[in-house]
Amino acid sequence: MARGPRRAGFPPGRLLSLLPLLSLALGVPPAPGADALDVCATCHEHATCLQRGGKKMCICKYGFVGNGRTQCIDKNECQFGATVVCGNHTSCHNTLGGFYCICLEGYRATNNNKVFIPNDGTFCTEINCGRPPEVQHAVLVGNHSSRLGGMAHYVCQEGFESPGGKITSVCTEKGIWRTSTLSCTEIIIEINDVSVFNNTCVRWQINPGRINSKVVYVIYIKGQRLDPMETVHEETVNLTTDNRTPKVCLDLYQGTNYTMHISIASPRRSVPAIIEFQTAGDDLLEDDRIFNISVLNEACLKLNRHSRKVGSERMYQFKVLGQRRYLNNFYHATSFNFTTREQTAVVCLDLYPATEYTVNVTLLGSPEQHSVQITMTTAPAVKQTISNISIFNETCLRWRSMKTADIEEMYLFHIWGQRWYQKEFAQEMVFNITASSQAPETCLDLRPGTNYSVSIQALSSELPAVISLTTQITEPPLPEVDFFTVHGGPLPRLRLRKAKEKNGPISSYQVLVLPLALQSTFVCDSEEATSFFSNASGADGYVTAELLAKDVPDDAMEISIGDRLYYGKYYNAPLKIGNDYCIILRITSEWNKVRRSSCAVWAQVKDSSLTLQQMVGVGLGSLAVVIVLAFLSFSAV
Repeated sequence: MARGPRRAGFPPGRLLSLLPLLSLALGVPPAPGADALDVCATCHEHATCLQRGGKKMCICKYGFVGNGRTQCIDKNECQFGATVVCGNHTSCHNTLGGFYCICLEGYRATNNNKVFIPNDGTFCTEINCGRPPEVQHAVLVGNHSSRLGGMAHYVCQEGFESPGGKITSVCTEKGIWRTSTLSCTEIIIEINDVSVFNNTCVRWQINPGRINSKVVYVIYIKGQRLDPMETVHEETVNLTTDNRTPKVCLDLYQGTNYTMHISIASPRRSVPAIIEFQTAGDDLLEDDRIFNISVLNEACLKLNRHSRKVGSERMYQFKVLGQRRYLNNFYHATSFNFTTREQTAVVCLDLYPATEYTVNVTLLGSPEQHSVQITMTTAPAVKQTISNISIFNETCLRWRSMKTADIEEMYLFHIWGQRWYQKEFAQEMVFNITASSQAPETCLDLRPGTNYSVSIQALSSELPAVISLTTQITEPPLPEVDFFTVHGGPLPRLRLRKAKEKNGPISSYQVLVLPLALQSTFVCDSEEATSFFSNASGADGYVTAELLAKDVPDDAMEISIGDRLYYGKYYNAPLKIGNDYCIILRITSEWNKVRRSSCAVWAQVKDSSLTLQQMVGVGLGSLAVVIVLAFLSFSAV
């Protein structure tokens, strides 16, 4: 776990001989073994040397615990030798009373407390609420997490709705689901404004905004002729439609009083509507060769001859032409003849879904060639027409269309893109394509490092097909740095600017120091760079600073190369005087086990000298020499 910058421990010097002081003033390191008997020289690498009560002591640095000389261990690791103080998924804390353990976020202790004493048999387990609870008249939709904070979403079943809003359930820290106060209530359909037109046709309305699917209506009719000697006409007709203003034309007797009940088939509930009306009488007794047409069950036509003369055979010619407004090259044309003796005949047509048709019917064998034209629109197909969707080249899709070969079809795409690591990012696209192939394919303009949900719907079908895909991250933007070439002078401060996460999440920023001769062979994606304290750092270069993306401010920050601070786990060591260096800034993105990096050369250092911070240190050292010499001269007198 990366921490903020911390100063490396350097033991305070004791009264040195004149020669070492002069060496320090000149920037030359002291001779080996000069401080071999000093207590500070025995301090652990993670300890610092302090003087208390006239004695020098080794004290572990902040974040470490131990005796300061032979042991300084990261207190968050909670491990001394082979003895584990706290188990997995915990953080360890050290107080005057000793150690105690706290379960990390998303976990809870087996003793039902979040805090427990090490080695008491207690351990932390992940909070898991299990399967979400059932909600009456609702179904669980989408993917949900049973971990802490996971949310389950419900959708009311057909015929029910949630007036209070969306129904959700959340996994709590107690390991149980917090149930929603909302519920699904039954939708009761109201049938209003029933009216009669064209003598035998009826239309009505249902309450708007409540029904999204097709409704089955049950129409019960009972009629009594004006002549009491005539029989009663009684019949039940079913009508299936998703129209909010349905209409139906019935085969009714002329000159008859009718009572009509309109209701909705089970399991839906409705308020039934009742209407009473009378059909007009018919005084025609001969065949006048006049007929009308009404639509029955969407794709069927009913032919009604005006006369009541039975037995005369007539031939009708049907010409059918279908088009789709959203397709320029789609036509469905057919023609045939139909012969019948019936006064009322039904003809069902083989029509394509989601198509507007014009049907012209002509009575043949008549001098006047009487014709009737009617328009009708078929509903989209109920069954799915898209199958076998596959992904290729990461952002391209192909699928199988169940439509008739060589018939043009339009596909509507609705695409949502999100990034869990970038909450403000959202991408939505809506477009359509036209294809006549039964194996269409298309490539999408998608952003890298993003989770997408893609909905594809053939406009001749009611049902869309949905698929999820994820695009991989690409190289992050090149670091924005001002290039410097330094010849024997001090280095300026590195100004680090935050990069935008347009190609994926930015994970970290690293500053690398390489021998200048290795600049041409350096590979940006290389993971071989080590810390300054490794054996190969002098020949192969090293990482002198690393900062996580979350630790870099939005405006910018500055770093001094060689300031002897720790950035993350890397020590920012001073450059060796007189050497040639290349200093590189590397930005790294990691997501879905994919790592990408971009690098920029910040500075080329030739015949390196002291940095500004080192020069201040040398100045202070020179001042110390002058003070010591003056003290010795005074003592001699």
